[in-house]
Amino acid sequence: MQFWKVQASGNDFVLIDGREKKQSTSAYKTLTKKVCDRKFGIGADGLLVVESSKKADCRMRIFNADGSEAEMCGNGARCFAFWVTKHIVKKQKIAFTFETLAGIICAEVDLGAKPSNSCKVKIGLSDPKGLALDAKVKVGKDTLPVDFVNTGVPHAVIFVKDIEKVDVKGVGAAVRYHKHFAPAGTNVNFVQATSPDAILIRTYERGVEDETLSCGTGTCAASIITALRLQGERDMYRMSITARSGEVLKVDFTKDEQGTHVDVWMQGTAYEVFSGTFA
Repeated sequence: MQFWKVQASGNDFVLIDGREKKQSTSAYKTLTKKVCDRKFGIGADGLLVVESSKKADCRMRIFNADGSEAEMCGNGARCFAFWVTKHIVKKQKIAFTFETLAGIICAEVDLGAKPSNSCKVKIGLSDPKGLALDAKVKVGKDTLPVDFVNTGVPHAVIFVKDIEKVDVKGVGAAVRYHKHFAPAGTNVNFVQATSPDAILIRTYERGVEDETLSCGTGTCAASIITALRLQGERDMYRMSITARSGEVLKVDFTKDEQGTHVDVWMQGTAYEVFSGTFA
């Protein structure tokens, strides 16, 4: 099996082209566990599969490292868009759409004048839903104020004073599996605001069951919640988000007449790390 290792903001994936040899979901789940194993496989946070689509230009399937299929992944989408542009479309600059379980995603890719293993990718996410503020979630002896929004996948957002002192894995796992978010569970984002327009973020990812260096949909969720909390009324919202990887991602969005956050776009760099064959 030919594969490509790709990453965006330290969120890494194995990507395969499944347009000609489509596999069953159970086969992909088994494959994902093998290739994502960092000791005995290639090593990754998840598996991306390129498939054909009748609803968009192509289809992205994303499987978490534990084999579960996710609705959407923001950093995975950036990697996916870069790979499709470089290997299938083979044009310097293009805008296209791809199908996911979370809806149709828009992508804008510019490979630049000279071929490279990285480029800036901008993706437009499906509109957020399920916004809920000020939930009280008890973890051990503490009761945490938790905000929630679904940006393609569910995300809890918890504001903290010092991002470096957070027990991301311990508290993240407790919130991820909390009955308040049952049965699906949730991703958990810890956010430190450095200004109304900038935040630091650390994320416990559902399916990886650990902290990852970045989470695209979590970045968008945290941006929306922070804007609600700190920015007030604006025509256009723009956030700078520093992921654990150190990359600064940009998120833009607006509000519609009902006050709902819409037209969410995230921009950052995607990389093709290496390619090979896996037996």
